[in-house]
Amino acid sequence: MHDAMENKFLPLYTIASGVGVEVLPDLYSYTNQIVNICLVGDSADNFVLVDTGMPESSERLVRVIEERFGENSKPKAIILTHGHFDHTGAAVDLVKKWGVNVYAHEKELPFLTGKESYPDPDGTVEGGLVAKMSPMFPTDPVDLGRFVEALPPDGTVPDMPEWKWVHTPGHAPGQVALFREKDRALIAGDTFVTVKQESLYKVLTQELEINGPPRYLTTDWMAAWESVKKVAALHPSVAVTGHGVPVGGAELKEGLEQLVRDFEKVAIPEFGKYVDRNH
Repeated sequence: MHDAMENKFLPLYTIASGVGVEVLPDLYSYTNQIVNICLVGDSADNFVLVDTGMPESSERLVRVIEERFGENSKPKAIILTHGHFDHTGAAVDLVKKWGVNVYAHEKELPFLTGKESYPDPDGTVEGGLVAKMSPMFPTDPVDLGRFVEALPPDGTVPDMPEWKWVHTPGHAPGQVALFREKDRALIAGDTFVTVKQESLYKVLTQELEINGPPRYLTTDWMAAWESVKKVAALHPSVAVTGHGVPVGGAELKEGLEQLVRDFEKVAIPEFGKYVDRNH
């Protein structure tokens, strides 16, 4: 294994950093600096970790898990919504500690096995200071070696028996969202977010705003729009997104409907190296 996130600590925080929210009895969202990780499950011997947060944060995440499930607790598996630095930051350290399997969409595997770097972030997109800072964000691939596997092609999620994965590319080639039909709970990754992630002020304050994926790392905007339509069609009752606060009920329903309708106006940047205004 190789940890491309080693010594890549980034001093980015929100007002919610360090705060956990029990969204449902078995769905816990924790804000790790600027990104959310999820614990799915209701007991120490039956939970998984979804995403692994920011670089150099493994000790913090272990403390959060042990506070929720008890000393020496470890997940049955790690599920990655995608492989960007803020979702895989602690992955190698946690796998070394726990020896658990990691699952991601097959199209993310090159970025998780050291074979391919992500495209450079687009610091030219409008939206705010975080976008301008994005060229400093890591794009090198981590290498999880034999511990990482592709999610099953039938849509099931290992060690999450009631959940299905949904391919939601655009922000990343193999991004997935996770959905549970019985209560229509959604873990969206960065398919959409509930904060304007390009704006440092809004990241800091976590002002609720259902929006498209972070602009500076999204490379296929037409695919991203189709992915938002796909998750909106699931009619989720509650959603945890990669960035921003959990949201549910009418606020989620109306926000997603508006995002689908106005995606070109509110989500796609006016300019940028991954923007094609002639689509």
